[in-house]
Amino acid sequence: MIAKKTVKNQITLPKRVVALFPDVEYFEVQVQDGQIVLKPVIPDRIERVRDKLASLGIEQKDIQEAIAWARKRDD
Repeated sequence: MIAKKTVKNQITLPKRVVALFPDVEYFEVQVQDGQIVLKPVIPDRIERVRDKLASLGIEQKDIQEAIAWARKRDD
């Protein structure tokens, strides 16, 4: 099976692969030995992360600001 990367860096997974993970919406992406590895993310795990962020008082705007800060170049 082949998946093509688009100009927007998106990859569509083949139907035969997706059919094996019917309830999975998110995948963890890792690089191992020069290969891209996708691991299904358990929905409960995502909820636990969201709950932890909420308990720490971290909101969506905080995450967006942190990403913008990290991407800012020191010129």
